[in-house]
Amino acid sequence: MRRTWLIFSQAVTVAVAVLFVVATLKPEWLARNPARVLPEIVTLQTAPPPATDAATTAVAHGYRLAAQRAAPAVVSIAASRAPAGSTQFDDPWFRFFFGDRQRQAQPQIGLGSGVIVSPEGYVLTNHHVIDGADDIEVQLADGRTARARLVGTDPESDLAVLKIDLPDLPTVVFGDPGSLQVGDVVLAIGNPFNVGQTVTSGIVSALGRNRLGINTFENFIQTDAAINPGNSGGALVDVDGQLVGINTAIYSRSGGSLGIGFAIPGDVARDVLVALIRDGRVTRGWIGVEPRDLTPEFAEHFGLPVRQGVLITGVLQNGPAGAAGMQPGDVVVRVGDREVADTRQLLDTVAALRPGTEVTIGVQRRGERLDLTVRVAQRPAQPPRQP
Repeated sequence: MRRTWLIFSQAVTVAVAVLFVVATLKPEWLARNPARVLPEIVTLQTAPPPATDAATTAVAHGYRLAAQRAAPAVVSIAASRAPAGSTQFDDPWFRFFFGDRQRQAQPQIGLGSGVIVSPEGYVLTNHHVIDGADDIEVQLADGRTARARLVGTDPESDLAVLKIDLPDLPTVVFGDPGSLQVGDVVLAIGNPFNVGQTVTSGIVSALGRNRLGINTFENFIQTDAAINPGNSGGALVDVDGQLVGINTAIYSRSGGSLGIGFAIPGDVARDVLVALIRDGRVTRGWIGVEPRDLTPEFAEHFGLPVRQGVLITGVLQNGPAGAAGMQPGDVVVRVGDREVADTRQLLDTVAALRPGTEVTIGVQRRGERLDLTVRVAQRPAQPPRQP
């Protein structure tokens, strides 16, 4: 028995010694896959299952799928305006002495972007891109060009709709801006500085931005995706390549991107699109008042029992609110069944009302709470910024 144990122990010792020598001099002999011998400090992770959602796809492939889906529908827009004429050009003596050379002044050309949203050729862009243009040319990503017809424009939201006639047009799919959250990845697609179609990426930096003095109706998506001159009217898309906004403006001291850009939400753009195609204009409610936010100092000074609402500083004589008995100094706290806390809420709520309908507006008049019945009128085409 003792001899057997001695032989066993010697055999084990020899085997361990051989294993040590092999592991030291020829480690590949012990590896199951000689091609994958790696230092111990490297840890390999098993590849995840095939991507099934946008976030996983983005990790695997970047955002190329989103760009491939949306970019073909993003166009470049050149809007030209004829130079201002002069009555001197109609004077034959002036032409005799100076000729027609001064008539050759170059037209003013504005550059921007747009988004094809239907196979019929409707294109969304910004109002300021085509404002005052005599001729509008659209260039597609595939190189085709077409003259565009202005369907309608809405300066108060800074949106416009064009129409082009070309076959087999690529289109973008509308997404759901309501599902956007701060931190979501977005892509901005357009033609910055006329260098050609460009895709930039960033995140949603903020939602519901307003009081910027850009439009009458403001509810912007803020993003740090690079937006530069020429991007106006282009697409802001999510990681699925769906349209969630129309790029409109930037905050900049240099003229270039500082990482603060603003886009009109896609649902707002869609509503304006439908109204312009159907009616040629956007119909909004209006009551004819001059509002301002109610400050705590004002409320305290006049002993008002409310601390939020909209102070009415002026009422249009014979306007809808004036006819209902509203007075300067009233504080609007409710429109219909919706409470209003600031001027923007009042503006948006009134604008959403159908002209010709009646609405009950709750006001605080010093120490008294009143309900006024106001017949809503149609908002003038380009009035001062007032609800």
